[in-house]
Amino acid sequence: MITLYGIPNCDTVKKARVWLDANGAAYAFHDYKKAGVDEAALRGWVARLGWEKLLNRAGTTFRKLPDAAKVDLDAEKAIVLMLANPSAIRRPVAVKGDTLVVGFDAAQYQTLV
Repeated sequence: MITLYGIPNCDTVKKARVWLDANGAAYAFHDYKKAGVDEAALRGWVARLGWEKLLNRAGTTFRKLPDAAKVDLDAEKAIVLMLANPSAIRRPVAVKGDTLVVGFDAAQYQTLV
């Protein structure tokens, strides 16, 4: 089963959910707004992909942070920031077994189904 992490009103998450539904993929949706993000999972994603790929610096949540929170970022600071502000994580994150996909790309999602 696929676990799709994100927030329900995100357009990219909506596209991913439509694609998964259209392709008959079974998935569970994990809402960051309601359930937060699991620290161990986030640390695992960062270890595999790097914090730079997961932290959404272009998003509203990140841009609204105080400048002091955005300077001298490294993996640990980025993890703390993403745990405190899950909406700053690039969305969606899709996980199935050892497969981890960030963002939505139909070709990449083929590897999940």
